[in-house]
Amino acid sequence: MLKTLEAWARDLVADYGYLGIFMISFTESLIQPVPPDPFIAGGSAFGLDPVLSALVATVASVLGGLTAHTLGMVLGDRFVKKLVGEKSFVRGETLFSRYGVWAVLVAAVTPIPFKAVCWLAGVFRMPRVQFLVASFIGRLPRFLVVAVAGDVLGRSLGF
Repeated sequence: MLKTLEAWARDLVADYGYLGIFMISFTESLIQPVPPDPFIAGGSAFGLDPVLSALVATVASVLGGLTAHTLGMVLGDRFVKKLVGEKSFVRGETLFSRYGVWAVLVAAVTPIPFKAVCWLAGVFRMPRVQFLVASFIGRLPRFLVVAVAGDVLGRSLGF
């Protein structure tokens, strides 16, 4: 199993490299459920520069989040309720009314579904500049830690 996972990760990096990290990170912030962390770590473990991997992932994630924010503004609460569910929507409304920019920052750093927060930030009309700054400040350190951990793991395993 470990050998298969290693081969799969190696092939992903060999075939797509930074573009693969970009696409996974962009789409995760918009709609798809697979977090970019294993791809960032795997890329760094198999030879991609960890700082560049983290920067690519951060820029892609923030751009994907901005796309979700814009769609949330345009499509409105009815659509977003269907997308994220009534329960998450109500929680998001409470979260944004209490914490605003801190909600985005916390979601950007933690395993809280970032995409849901991005959509909700648009629905609740969070100012774009605040959204972008909080997203970047939260995503960059998270992805740097993941990329450096992948690099260290790759070196220690001799990849």
